[in-house]
Amino acid sequence: MLQNINRIFHFYKFHQQSSRFIMEGVMSPRDAGRYITENCQDVSIVDAGVVKLAKILFEKVKTGDFDVKMWRRHELNPQTMDEEAVNWVFLTAVLNFSFWSEKESERYEVIYKGKGYTGYWALCAAVNRALEEGYPITQPSFYATISEDVLKKIFRSDSGYNIPLLDRRLEVLLEAGQVLMERYQGSFVNVIKEANKSAQTLLKLVLQHFSSFRDIAEYNGKKVGFYKRAQILIGDVWGCCEGQGLGEFTDVDTITMFADYRIPQALVYFGVVKYSESLMEELKRGKLLTSGDKQEVEIRGVSLWACELIRDEILRLIKEDEAETGVPTSLTANAILVDHYLWDIRREMADQMVDIPFHRCRGIFY
Repeated sequence: MLQNINRIFHFYKFHQQSSRFIMEGVMSPRDAGRYITENCQDVSIVDAGVVKLAKILFEKVKTGDFDVKMWRRHELNPQTMDEEAVNWVFLTAVLNFSFWSEKESERYEVIYKGKGYTGYWALCAAVNRALEEGYPITQPSFYATISEDVLKKIFRSDSGYNIPLLDRRLEVLLEAGQVLMERYQGSFVNVIKEANKSAQTLLKLVLQHFSSFRDIAEYNGKKVGFYKRAQILIGDVWGCCEGQGLGEFTDVDTITMFADYRIPQALVYFGVVKYSESLMEELKRGKLLTSGDKQEVEIRGVSLWACELIRDEILRLIKEDEAETGVPTSLTANAILVDHYLWDIRREMADQMVDIPFHRCRGIFY
């Protein structure tokens, strides 16, 4: 236990000393997505696919199926908007990475209330199971000194296949808990309050103080920021609180999609994104990419920019509809909602997307 804490202490101190440099010269996710798209070789955007998918989502906007309330409709997500719910969101964001398995038949699975969950939902099910078993897992005061044995018990598998990268999850969890205890009186709510309703300020605070969220790569000599887990943290706080109270951000629409390995798969399925023949063949062969590889960066960057274009097209359709009817509405859309829809539909239509490979990259950023 002491060895784990000492290891994380040195890890934490090193990154804290360098944190003031972390944002300098790094493109924001939106700028990075556009830059990568304009310079990439193996991934491209299909304009017709953007328009087609935007029309589908526009219809959902009109029926009320595409709004901030989407997040709370998931059965495992908190149904309150209080500090405990926000601490749950922060914990899951800290641990939200690398759930894919080498074989679909060998997946990490958690059975909770008689139902089996895999992937990210297995993490959520394990957290909820732990809370019911009396582990205060969402409290920074608990996980700031958590042992590997306790963490292993909390995230135990019901399928015989363990959660990937347990050692890295321990590292990032210890660091996150220690930062909150030392700087923010043991609650992520205080970080949110310091941001003063600004999603961009909150993003900078998270990147400054929590090193595991610094999802940065280099592409064509420039530093590009994706910040998948940091942005999903903000998006989930917004969704959990339905844009109110602790989840009210005046600039929430500046948050982009969360560049992972599943959204690109859905975008290829819908004909929005296209891979070169050589890249597609490599992915089908199960090539393992390293974080920061050129192909990995292109897949993530182009997918991010594609979602920005889809969002922009939805907003255009809303304005066009208002002009035709002469009736102004409060309908809107942002990249967070586009991401939520694609992530959900990917799981619902997994059988139909089985022939479209996802890019394999084992790491802590997504």
